[in-house]
Amino acid sequence: MKKEKKEKVSIFKKMFGCIDLTWKKLIIFAVVAAIYTAVMALIPQTADTSFRDIAVQFEWWILMGIIIIANCKSPKESALKCFVFFLISQPLIYLIQVPFNPMGFGLFRYYKYWFIWTLLTIPMGFIGYYINKKNWLSVVILLPMLLLLVYLGLGYLDAVVDNFPHHLLSCISCFGIILIVVLCLFDELKHKLVSLGVTLLAVLCLIFVRGGFANGEFEAYKDLDDFVDNITGKIYVSTFTTTGRGEVLVTNEDEHNVKLLGRKKEIYEFTVTDENSNEYSFKYYFDKSNNVVVFEYLNDSEEEEVVDEE
Repeated sequence: MKKEKKEKVSIFKKMFGCIDLTWKKLIIFAVVAAIYTAVMALIPQTADTSFRDIAVQFEWWILMGIIIIANCKSPKESALKCFVFFLISQPLIYLIQVPFNPMGFGLFRYYKYWFIWTLLTIPMGFIGYYINKKNWLSVVILLPMLLLLVYLGLGYLDAVVDNFPHHLLSCISCFGIILIVVLCLFDELKHKLVSLGVTLLAVLCLIFVRGGFANGEFEAYKDLDDFVDNITGKIYVSTFTTTGRGEVLVTNEDEHNVKLLGRKKEIYEFTVTDENSNEYSFKYYFDKSNNVVVFEYLNDSEEEEVVDEE
């Protein structure tokens, strides 16, 4: 039993410095990651589940980035390989979806955010290389990624508590990635303890600031024709802005019906585009004082309507 445990740990450790990460392997890695992510984004049954989260959030991409950095031999190689990995994987995710999504190449309007992150992988990969020194500088460089994982993990935990078992695997993954990275990357106990200690402190602080778990999730359904008279043909969600977790799903593109998903403490804005390229912007949020979901048509600031009661 002990022997098996050691073998498992050694396999994890090999991910952080023992892989001969050639350019060919890196490209295959990027393509496989893109195909998996695109498939998860295309399957309707994965919506609002852990399987879709890789197409929305950062946790698995953080892990992939750290694995790439940990298997590079210089800061320059680390920067270039991180950049190329994301330069291949991210647009490929959208390209694979184009034939199956009503937005077609319009999907690429979402890519601009990932392109910014792709450019940032150059300095991040260069600086990140120094986590391989396994010293106090490595701890300082790694901590921002660990704290981002904490933030994402607690967001998933809210979703789990509010609507079990939604996002349970993602919640476990975030904290599991933290443990694997810290325990396998660092050799000295003091570096492991400080990294995990700061991470635990961040968890406690965030729980306190957020006022505990499960601020609550909601869903509501809306016929956009109740707000707009001249929407033509099929629609798709062209932009979506949020301060937290949420999603707008077109349940009937011809009849202009949408499903609104969100958390009770967040505010959401989105735009739909019709066949004539006309854009219509909306906003929704949960009004805790009246215990209702409020939906607003932003092109007409005077119009506001309560969508659904909890």
